[in-house]
This record gives sequence, structure tokens and C-alpha cells, in this order.
Amino acid sequence: MSTSDMQDANLQEALVTYEKLQDIEDDMDEVEVEILRQQDKLCKDIYAKRAEVITKIPQFWPLVIEQAPPDVDEYIQPSDSALLLNSLVNLTVERFELPQGDPRSVSIKWEFKENEYFENKVLEKKFWWRRARDGWAGLVSEPVDIKWKEGKDLTGGMLGLVQKVWEEEKAGKEGETEAAKKLKQLMEDTGLGGVSFFAWFGFRGRKISAEEDKEAFQKEQEHRQARKAGKETEEDAMDEDDDDSDDDEYEMEIFPTADDLAVCISEDLWPGAIKYFTNAQEQDDMSDIDFESDDEMDEDEPEGDAPANKKRKA
Repeated sequence: MSTSDMQDANLQEALVTYEKLQDIEDDMDEVEVEILRQQDKLCKDIYAKRAEVITKIPQFWPLVIEQAPPDVDEYIQPSDSALLLNSLVNLTVERFELPQGDPRSVSIKWEFKENEYFENKVLEKKFWWRRARDGWAGLVSEPVDIKWKEGKDLTGGMLGLVQKVWEEEKAGKEGETEAAKKLKQLMEDTGLGGVSFFAWFGFRGRKISAEEDKEAFQKEQEHRQARKAGKETEEDAMDEDDDDSDDDEYEMEIFPTADDLAVCISEDLWPGAIKYFTNAQEQDDMSDIDFESDDEMDEDEPEGDAPANKKRKA
């Protein structure tokens, strides 16, 4: 066998091996999805019981948010924190496409009491799990309108412009509208560093319809079956123009990582709420102990002595 033939044979063997690895990865993905499906089924009654109990704890969710994991906390600015801690009443996560649909689609509902920032009593954001023809898969959403009170818009007008651009697109307006120009300019002038948590409600993601998702899923299943049967398959070539279009879809995202945050809320903060609430309680208890200890040390210190170092909660 010539060197060229050996190289071709090695390449073919490597390709077959990669195909097998992809099959394993696909199987793992299916298991993870099934785990989410079963977890939702098994936990539904538990979450209902938890919801009933915490109605007697007015500050339950604000304290949970106060102890939120870093992947959530990093997005909450001081002004956001003041609103959430003083006005948040309830938080609900629902995998709304179950039992038949995809468990990765999730609805996150925030309920508020009367506050100085906006008129809404409920803010609900839905994320749909969608697949694209080019093989991409992930969460997409629609912007949620927040009725800000005069001078209280924590997003500096960006969320309202996102909503307007969205409505104009649905109405079939072509080309760059005035709202789109204003949004781009505002994003350029202010940047997205330190953007309010409430900009999260403006996330859209890629423009993938339910029809495209269904078509892509069918094609994906056919491809997998052919591969497992040992038939040769060809990956769909990705159109460069489509890539450019995808980039354009994210061009005016005021919260590009909103999908990651949605996953963190639904898979960490929501199921672990009691843990985070307990952590908040323990920190408060430790803070009380520290202050009591400090008071005792102050009483015991003779006048004129240098004060000892004291540990206090920031």
C-alpha cells in the first residue's frame, strides 16, 4: 500500500471515529434532556408545597436574590438590587412546553409589589429552545415591555427601543428605522458594561420560527439515523451570507448573555432557593454574633488603649 493510500485509510478511520464520538455526544444530550423532563415531573408537587410555605415568609425571594450565585449576582447592579430586595414578591419558573414539548424551553415570572420604578405587577419572560437549519441550537425569546415611571428607566431607554424595533419588524418595516438607529447610537454611547439587570427582558436571540425548528429537528434525526446505520452523510454547508445575517441578529442585543442567565436561574437559583435563603439567614445570624462580640470588646477595653480589629458585615 502506498503512502498516499495509507494516509487516505487513516483519514477515513479517523472520520469514522469522529462520527462515533458525535453519536455518543448526541446520546448524552438526549439523556440530559430526559433528566430535565423527569426532574420537572418529580419536583412539580414539591415546588407547589414550597410555594405554599413561603407565602408566610414575605422576604423569601429577596433574600434568595441577595445570596444569588455569582453567575446571577454579577448582572445585578446596586440600583437593581434596591428594587429587587424591596419590591420582589415572588419568582416562578415553568417549563411551559411540557409534557410533550422540549423541557429546555422555560418561562421565568417575576412578581412585584407597588414600587417607584415601574407600573407592572408581573414581568414574565419566555425562552423557547429552537434549532436552526445550519445546525445551531439554543434559546430564543421576545422582548418584554416594562412600563417605567417618569425618570425611573434603569435601562436608560434601551429596553423601550428594543421593543419598538421588534414591533416594527413584526409590522414588516424594512431597512434601518429611526428606532434602530437610536438604539445603535445609545448602545455605542453608553456601552453595555454595567447594564441594568432589567435589560435582560430585552433579549431576542436568533430569528428562528417554530416551523424552521421543526424542519431542523427532522433533518437532525434523519442525519443521526443514517450515521448510526453506517451510511455516508454530508453535513449541510453553512452559507457565509447566513453567518453574516446571524451576526446582524445579535447586533442590537442589549443583554447578549441573557440566555445563559435564564439557564442559571432555572437550573440553579430556582431549585436551590431554600439553600440560598438558609445561607442568607445564617449570614444574618453570624452578623448579629459579630456585633454582639464587638460590643462586649468595647465594654472591656480600658480607656486610652488602641481598639482591637473588629469584623463587621459590610
